Amino acid sequence: MKKSYNKILAVRKRKIARRLKRKNWTDQSKPMFKGYNIRYEIDGRHEGIASGGIGAIHLMAKKLGFVKDIDNVLHLLSRHTPYHESDHVLNIAYNVIAGGTRLEDIELQRQNEAWLDALGADIIPGPTTAGDFLRRFSEDDIIELMEAANRARKKAWKRQPESFFKKAIINMDGTLAETTGKCKKGMDISYNGIWGYHPLIISLAKTREPLYLINRPGNAPSHLDSAKWIDKSLNLVTDAFEEVWMRGDTDFSLTAHFDKWDKRCKFVFGMDASPKLVSIADSLSNRRWKPLFRKPKYEVQTKNRRRPDNVKEQIVKERGYKNIKTTSEHVAEFDYRPGKCKKAYRMIVLRKNITVEKGEMALFDDIRYFFYIANEWSMTPHEIVYFANDRCDHENDIEQLKNGVNAMRMPVNDLISNWAYMVIAALAWSLKAWYGLLTPDKMLRRQIIRMEFKRFINSFINIPCLIIKKGRGIVYRFVGYNSYMKDFFKTFEMIRALKFE
Repeated sequence: MKKSYNKILAVRKRKIARRLKRKNWTDQSKPMFKGYNIRYEIDGRHEGIASGGIGAIHLMAKKLGFVKDIDNVLHLLSRHTPYHESDHVLNIAYNVIAGGTRLEDIELQRQNEAWLDALGADIIPGPTTAGDFLRRFSEDDIIELMEAANRARKKAWKRQPESFFKKAIINMDGTLAETTGKCKKGMDISYNGIWGYHPLIISLAKTREPLYLINRPGNAPSHLDSAKWIDKSLNLVTDAFEEVWMRGDTDFSLTAHFDKWDKRCKFVFGMDASPKLVSIADSLSNRRWKPLFRKPKYEVQTKNRRRPDNVKEQIVKERGYKNIKTTSEHVAEFDYRPGKCKKAYRMIVLRKNITVEKGEMALFDDIRYFFYIANEWSMTPHEIVYFANDRCDHENDIEQLKNGVNAMRMPVNDLISNWAYMVIAALAWSLKAWYGLLTPDKMLRRQIIRMEFKRFINSFINIPCLIIKKGRGIVYRFVGYNSYMKDFFKTFEMIRALKFE
């Protein structure tokens, strides 16, 4: 980054700091929002865009070889008049990164000459053309696109320190993608009466990247065809990481595959509380049960404050609703060989002692068991339970894909084309992860990976800038400012230095 940029950013930082500095204000006679004599004008010379960070994202995609790889593996167009397959894919993904939530938002960028100049494009596909492109996909084409993204992400991984490759955790889960359409082929009704699709998401916990997204009818069980995609995920990460773990809920306890997976990785899966397992847990002696103490959600950094009143619990008591409270938790373990396995595995059982209340009155006490099967023997039962419970963070990733990226909006007319849209839109989430991985600052790297998608857009993408076309390239001249701009320039210099392409 040029030294002059440091001076400019320092000046802007001081200016905003002076304005935000705490002052002893006197009573103001007028509201703070005093703007009145407001006018609008059109600049006939300069063109600008709100999403100035898109240039860094596009350069990163090219440097990682992702753009070229898309054109190598996708052959959906008989003639490139005027677009290539990569133009269509990036057009949809960049629409999401620019804050678009549906295909129709592409038209806003298509009508913006500065956006076209920023990407070096004479024209980009419109929403209708984008929809037609999605309908050209076959299942094999979608798989090829996911594999191209996986090759690009492995290049981003290569830039990480050695500690990055110590351990990989693969999370998996299904989620319902509701649609109000009545004519979308492949949709079906789910177990809870919701019409739509039931995608499977397999992701890497360390970077929150979706390794594979698979669209399925709404009535499909979570584990449908999951073994195939789990094996593909293992193929992807086992070569790169020293130690590989998998975890999932009871739907993914595919005992027929345990012996195969045991040779490749370590795993922890939930198991259904079958009568046989419950009977074994009931027969365990009291000395085998150890109390489980939950870690606090956070540590108080300053001083303890009085906890606010639990409004929800007050309403439950006042209205006499049934309320279930956990009074204590204990863990134990025993060896267990599922019927489809040739060897025994470690079964961890969590016993929850609960009290069922109605209003102010306790109705009865009860015991509930939760089972976890694992092939790891050095961790304590408590650590296995904590590890399994950490899988809940995968729900946050799914939430971001559904309502941050809007990858599961299902805007097209059948299962395959909606699957294609899901994978392409989810590329925006992966591009965010790759950008974070290429950030030189270690703390910021983790922060970007953990960021919600909207905050990432507002911090690193939505920086207003002028677009200036020159004979030797395209200049993005920032006119806006935020506290991340210095980090943005450092990351951009890192991206420019990449030699992968």
